[in-house]
Amino acid sequence: MDIYLASPRGFCAGVVLAIDLVEYALKKFGPPVYVKHQIVHNSVVVSEVESKGAITVEDVSQIPNDSTVVFSAHGSPPKDYEIAETKNLKVIDATCPLVTKVHNEAKKYSKEDKEIILVGHKGHQEVIGTSGQTKMKIIDDREKFELTKKSSKNKKDIVVLSQTTLSVRDTKNTIEKIKKIYPNALIRNDICYATTNRQEVTVKLAKEVDLVLVVGASNSSNCNRLKDVAIDSGTNSYLINSFEEIKPEWLININKLGVTSGASTPDKLVYEIITKLKPKSVHKVEDKSENIVFEIPRKVKSLLDQ
Repeated sequence: MDIYLASPRGFCAGVVLAIDLVEYALKKFGPPVYVKHQIVHNSVVVSEVESKGAITVEDVSQIPNDSTVVFSAHGSPPKDYEIAETKNLKVIDATCPLVTKVHNEAKKYSKEDKEIILVGHKGHQEVIGTSGQTKMKIIDDREKFELTKKSSKNKKDIVVLSQTTLSVRDTKNTIEKIKKIYPNALIRNDICYATTNRQEVTVKLAKEVDLVLVVGASNSSNCNRLKDVAIDSGTNSYLINSFEEIKPEWLININKLGVTSGASTPDKLVYEIITKLKPKSVHKVEDKSENIVFEIPRKVKSLLDQ
């Protein structure tokens, strides 16, 4: 069996920044450092930062007063910052800058008295954070939805934002449905570069192989979308987070195995799985190159430099 390895894959700039900020906080303030929600959606990464002294919590109110907390890459609603202030917490904001951009868009258009529609998956941490910024309607492309012109006095007042880690194709289809009701709606292209690039190379990969394995966590939106993209391209696909999750029957009569990974998956995990698969050879399937790096936000940097 030959393995065809997708590139780009794995960590994006936002994930690298978030993990770095947890480690910087641990060095600066010492353990424990609390992390609101999983710093990124991958259990391997979470276990690693927790082994160094991070403690993951889902509710800011659980954190002891005067502690240090890192808000995860997915973004948090304003109420979390308010609770943190009442508890005198040092807040290290690890929100991905591309998610912060969506938050800023939401606040901007709200001040302009526009009606906001957010295309995203209900219950996902990013959607919780974005929808907390201001009033908006959430449309989940996994559910049937209906819109009527009565929901807005003026069609020009509609703005459509999106979760950054959605399927490019599914989001396009959802937006087309919205445009049929609101043809003058302002559409923001909020799906991030990493999500787009990984989906595009997965389409390319799927056309060359008999099966695609996506390495990543089951609660990772972008990893699940890679699996969907491969299947939609006509090739079967499974999402795994370890070699042990691979079922032997999946590999029967598979000569060309595609491997890719989501933006929250460490590359060492990918190579560990490849090593255990013992392929005859490994070929690269490349698309776009990535060299994006996010700087530490000034407010966070000043806190770390104190």
